[in-house]
Amino acid sequence: MPPPTTDTTPLRTATAGLVPLLVRFRSVLALAVLVLLLSLTTDSFWSEKNLQNVLRQISVNLCLSVGMTLVVLTGGIDLSVGSTLALAGAVTAGLAKSGLRLERINTLIEFTPAGAMLAGVATGLVVGLVNGAAVTAFRLPPFVATLGMLSIARGLTMLWTGGNPIHDLGPAFSFLGNGRLDAIPLLGWVPMLIVVAGALAAIVAVVAGHTRFGRGLYAVGGNERAANASGLPVAGIKRGAYLWCGALAGVAGVLLTSRLNAATPDAGMGYELDAIAAVVIGGASLGGGRGSIAGTVLGCLLIGVLNIGLVLLDVSPYWQQVIKGLVILAAVAIDRATAGRG
Repeated sequence: MPPPTTDTTPLRTATAGLVPLLVRFRSVLALAVLVLLLSLTTDSFWSEKNLQNVLRQISVNLCLSVGMTLVVLTGGIDLSVGSTLALAGAVTAGLAKSGLRLERINTLIEFTPAGAMLAGVATGLVVGLVNGAAVTAFRLPPFVATLGMLSIARGLTMLWTGGNPIHDLGPAFSFLGNGRLDAIPLLGWVPMLIVVAGALAAIVAVVAGHTRFGRGLYAVGGNERAANASGLPVAGIKRGAYLWCGALAGVAGVLLTSRLNAATPDAGMGYELDAIAAVVIGGASLGGGRGSIAGTVLGCLLIGVLNIGLVLLDVSPYWQQVIKGLVILAAVAIDRATAGRG
C-alpha cells in the first residue's frame, strides 16, 4: 500500500502570495527590525534628544533624495547634489553676512536672511538648469554631465569662500535650522528642519504622482523611445527633473547652513552617496521608471536611523562607511533579484 501523500499546494500558494508582500514592504520591515535592534542594544535611542537628532539629520538628506528620485525615475543620476548643496550654502551665507558688492559701480546690495536663502535656492536651480541642458541639448550621459558639475560647483564654492568658512550669521538666520514648533503644543519638539523638508517632500509626491509631468517621468524612464513616439516632450521632462533636483539641493544647502549657522567649503562631501542609497533602498530602480517619493522617505528614515545607531553603538567612522556601502549593494542586489515581483 503506497504511503499517503501530502498536498503542499496551499503552502506553495501562501508562500507565493507572501513573497510579493515582503518585497513590497521590505523597507518598512528593514526599518522596523533596525529600530527594534537599537531599542534593545542602546538606552538612549527613544530619548527626545536622539529623535530630534534623527529628524534633523534626515531633513537635509530628504531634500537631496527627493530631488534625486525625480532624476532616477527618468533613468538618470545626479552626482553633483553634494557640491550643489555646498555652493548654495556658501552663496546664502556670503550674501547674508556681507551682501553683494558691485565694484564697478561702487554699490553694496544687502540681503535679509530670507533674501539670502532665496538666492541659495536660486543657485541650486541654476545648477539644475545647466545639468538638464548638458543631458538634453548636448546629449551627455547623466553620469558624465553631473560628475563634471560636481567638480565645477565645488571649485566655485572654493572661489566664493576663498577656502574659508563663513560663520556668525546671526540668530535670525539660524532659526530655520535650529528652531522648533513651540507654538503647537503636541509638536513643540519637532525641528523646523523636518517641517520644511517634509512639506517639500509632500509637494513633490503630489507632483510626481498626480500631474502630467510626474506621469511623464515614469514614461520616460520606463521606455524613452516609446515616450518619444507617443509625443511626450522627453527633453523637457528630463530638464524639469534636473531643475527640481538642483532646486531641492539648494534648499538642502540653505537648511544645513542655517543649522550650522555657518557655511564651509567642504560641506556636502559624500552626501550624494546617502541620497542615492535612500532612493535605492526606497525601492526605486536605477534603470528608471520605478520608484516613489514615499519609498524614498522610508529610505531616508532607514539611512538616518542607521547613521545614528552606528554612532550610539560607538562604531568607527571608517566602518560606518563600509556598512553603508554594503547596505547599498544589498539593496541593489535585492532589487535585481526581486524585479517584477513587487
